[in-house]
Amino acid sequence: MLAERRHQLILRALRSGGPAAVADLSEKLGVSAATVRRDLLRLEEEGLLTRVHGGAVAEEGDQPFAEVAGVRVPEKDAIAVRAAAMVEDGQTVLLDIGTTAYRLARQLHGRRLTVITSNLVVYEELAEDTGIELVLLGGVLRREYRSLVGFLTEDNLRQLHADWLFLGASGIRPGGQVMDTTVVEVPVKRAMIAAGERVVLLADAGKFPGTGMARVCGPEDLQVVVTNAPSDPATCAALGEAGVKVVQV
Repeated sequence: MLAERRHQLILRALRSGGPAAVADLSEKLGVSAATVRRDLLRLEEEGLLTRVHGGAVAEEGDQPFAEVAGVRVPEKDAIAVRAAAMVEDGQTVLLDIGTTAYRLARQLHGRRLTVITSNLVVYEELAEDTGIELVLLGGVLRREYRSLVGFLTEDNLRQLHADWLFLGASGIRPGGQVMDTTVVEVPVKRAMIAAGERVVLLADAGKFPGTGMARVCGPEDLQVVVTNAPSDPATCAALGEAGVKVVQV
């Protein structure tokens, strides 16, 4: 079995069944324990899992959209309702990729807005709403993640300005650094930050500290964080020092 295929099966097993022992993964894949350990080390280096004693647990930040769409939905909806209340009719809203941005899009129906996005699920949600001027950014399709990325996306964003950017992330470090597991998405997020007048980070409790090996931005690039739970004291202090308003729902 090719290493890439083993990696896919390992991540699928961890995401569907939770933490797994090396011995169990070895039996499931029909390979040696040593091979599994090497695979786990490689996947940990890529930020996709965390090795624990005798096995591993999957990280959540880079799961395909369909695998996380049903996770922590009530919490994401509470965040989405509060975020939608910030927006006034007639404004332009830029929505990042991810499931929380999708939940926010569901709260925008019936509003008179312009919505810009590289999130295909947001596009599909709002495509039939005639009150919303919908702008879909170009780019290279990431099918499993339902997003568009690449230099075309970034170039599109350089031509645009939004009153609000609602940003997603894989994790927020205690110093207030916003992190992501998917390196290819980071330049697009940075271009979105440059295009947004006010940047609002949407982060449920699982994002403190969350995951991520690639830095998106620092707390100084944010104006607001909307979350369903207070972050740890160090994170709160770092956000406060940077003048970021933390809104707890």
